[in-house]
Amino acid sequence: PPGFVESSCRSRIFWMKLNKLLLQGKFFQLEINDPYAGPILLDEKLASRCGYVLSEDVWGNPVFRASVLGCHVVNEADELFSLTVNIKVSSFSSMRAAVTYTYPMYCSYSSWASREIVCEENYMEVSVKTDVPAVSNDYTVAWMSALPETQNVAYQLWQLVFVSPSGRKRVTVSEAAKLGYSFNNTLSRVHLRAPYHTNESDVSTVNGVNMNMVTSTSMYRQRWLLLLIDTTVSCPVGGISFTDTTLTWTVPSVIPTLVVQESTFLSNNILMGVDDEIIVNPEERNYLLEHNKTHIRITIPIGAEGGKLKSSISGGVYGVIYSIDLFLEHTWTDADWQTTKYIVIKSITTPFMPQIPTVINNTLPEERLFNVAFGHFLPDISLVAITIGNVPFTLREAQHHGFRIYETPFSNRTKGFILEVSFDDPYVLKEYVNRNETKYILLVNYTMSVDLEPTLYYHSAEVECVVADIEIPEAVGYCDEENLYLSIPTFGLHQYWNLYLGNKLLNRHIALTNGYLAATNSTHLILQVPLFAVGVVYEEVSFQKIKARFAVALRKVRTMETLQMFSVSCTFNSSAFIICHPDGTIMISAQMKTVPAIDMSKTKLRDSSCKPKEYNEGHAFFTFHVTTCGTSVRFEGDHIIYENEIFYEKETLPEQSTPRITRDPEYRLTVSCYYRAKETLVLGALASDPSTSPPFGSGTMVPGSNIAVNRRIREALNVVSRVSKDGSFVEFYEPHVPILKRPVEPVFLEVELRDESPNTELYLENCWVTGSLDFNSTPRWNITVDG
Repeated sequence: PPGFVESSCRSRIFWMKLNKLLLQGKFFQLEINDPYAGPILLDEKLASRCGYVLSEDVWGNPVFRASVLGCHVVNEADELFSLTVNIKVSSFSSMRAAVTYTYPMYCSYSSWASREIVCEENYMEVSVKTDVPAVSNDYTVAWMSALPETQNVAYQLWQLVFVSPSGRKRVTVSEAAKLGYSFNNTLSRVHLRAPYHTNESDVSTVNGVNMNMVTSTSMYRQRWLLLLIDTTVSCPVGGISFTDTTLTWTVPSVIPTLVVQESTFLSNNILMGVDDEIIVNPEERNYLLEHNKTHIRITIPIGAEGGKLKSSISGGVYGVIYSIDLFLEHTWTDADWQTTKYIVIKSITTPFMPQIPTVINNTLPEERLFNVAFGHFLPDISLVAITIGNVPFTLREAQHHGFRIYETPFSNRTKGFILEVSFDDPYVLKEYVNRNETKYILLVNYTMSVDLEPTLYYHSAEVECVVADIEIPEAVGYCDEENLYLSIPTFGLHQYWNLYLGNKLLNRHIALTNGYLAATNSTHLILQVPLFAVGVVYEEVSFQKIKARFAVALRKVRTMETLQMFSVSCTFNSSAFIICHPDGTIMISAQMKTVPAIDMSKTKLRDSSCKPKEYNEGHAFFTFHVTTCGTSVRFEGDHIIYENEIFYEKETLPEQSTPRITRDPEYRLTVSCYYRAKETLVLGALASDPSTSPPFGSGTMVPGSNIAVNRRIREALNVVSRVSKDGSFVEFYEPHVPILKRPVEPVFLEVELRDESPNTELYLENCWVTGSLDFNSTPRWNITVDG
């Protein structure tokens, strides 16, 4: 087919290239057409013995090379050469139903040097003119060791003598063929072809480069003529080195086994090429060809023109491999050989070079769009699937979902893949950060494939973008006659932030328990808080008004950081109320309606010294602590009940005074405060944070009858208390001397009842410490509570 085969002749080598595109999905074989024996199937053994090479170029195209001195080449006077190849193509690995294409190749080559050496991938070949002097003037060890063998050379028969570290070996041409060698002579030349690393070869190091060498002498005897020809050949098998950016191929300038008299060595010409093309100006491709007395060195940048970078996956890691097909032609002269042409053909492939793909965040916050570039990749790699979050998508599914994926070219002949995802996509993670910002997180896993490789490559990336797109809500507060209200926007509630009453999460259960009423609409939460509900702080209380405040905190869900305090404060007019504070303070505004009216200034509590703080014609306002003013305590179920009474006693005349009629009524109002028994009553502690204080107690006021009340006689008890210095209660502190204690230190307190009455018992109900001599002062620290 047109374009299937390309061929050329370069440096006395046939070059043939097959187009891999026309061989896709098919199998092929090569046959060498022998002029006498017909087609012969090409295999590795035949190739190395007969001067053939079948390989691939860096682009994957099959390449066939053949020496013009190959076994089946038609030679016309050592100037014109022809070789016919059969190319068999089949759709089956068994090669049945194969189609055969016969392809002849021709090569004209007459500029033979006295000695020509070819170092191919699978063989070494030396070709020598037969008119060179038989013996060098400078006898070498190899020549001296060959001379005794000449006495046994058969008449009109070529024989070979190999010299190696294991000794000398003399063989006939047919015997050499069995060892893998090929020897033949033409009209004016003899040539020897040898595989690498035979038993008769040796490996030596020349200027740091390993060389494979076959030392041999070819001998021929006819009448009076005895012909001895040096057919030694030496080729480099090392000399390749790599860096991250370059590969270097080094060949010795002078090879001692090929140049006997090094002082006469003269380098005439050095050429380099890629494939079958000579590179006249290597610097134009950034190649570096340099040489000195010891080395010829070719340096190629990784990825340079003429070679191929190929993607590869190894151990789950993405990387590249660079390959290039080089040849070197070195021509020199020396005293023993007029001219030597030395050709080396070398296919070089770098080791696997890991590459770390780059994820470039080109996100556009103003468009709320992730734009992520993923590269840099060679053209031979493809994106086959992506995973967003934990959800896998084929490319078709991703496009259908709304993700945009497309390729983009980069510099240096690479490409990348662009992924665009909206911030509002449900697979994008969102995290509330700072005060008013959202962190959008895109978790993506790329699945990549390399042409013709079954192994997949996976690469995960996390891309973030922080946008100030959250508006902190503002609450509106208002009141009616009996309640405080907060209207709070519901946006972000429970998602970004929560409401807290002190340190307690304000949820539906807490709201119901505290007596709040919560209602929501499409945009707001309306919180109704009764005036005397838990959590209300009374900033100012008098017998005619109450200034109350209710506040909740807006806190971040994850960090509990307080962002905003929502507060409503109002003044209420209330004629009668009782407030039981968590610190044990009781405030009472009592409305006393009697006929006739009583003088409120003369009302009092059980302790007659506890008078109203404020009063008018119909109201009296008292403030006292549960431990004062004759307040009694009793237990009822799971509650502690503190009770006191507001008294008004009519005036009576002293004994023996003149009788007087009065209309003053006798009045008694019982007031009670209920506290949960399991709650700790912090006596005297300052509690501004409603979450750190127990709930308020509930209070009642019960008016009494107008019957005379029996007066209770207050008895003085003989009680003594002391503070011991330790738990032995042997040594005590002096009375009225300040005692310094750290909060974690124990206090050893002794209370003794010295009353002699048999009906009197000591019951220690509450004990506390104050910072001053006034035991009603604040703050206070509890030692015992409720006995």
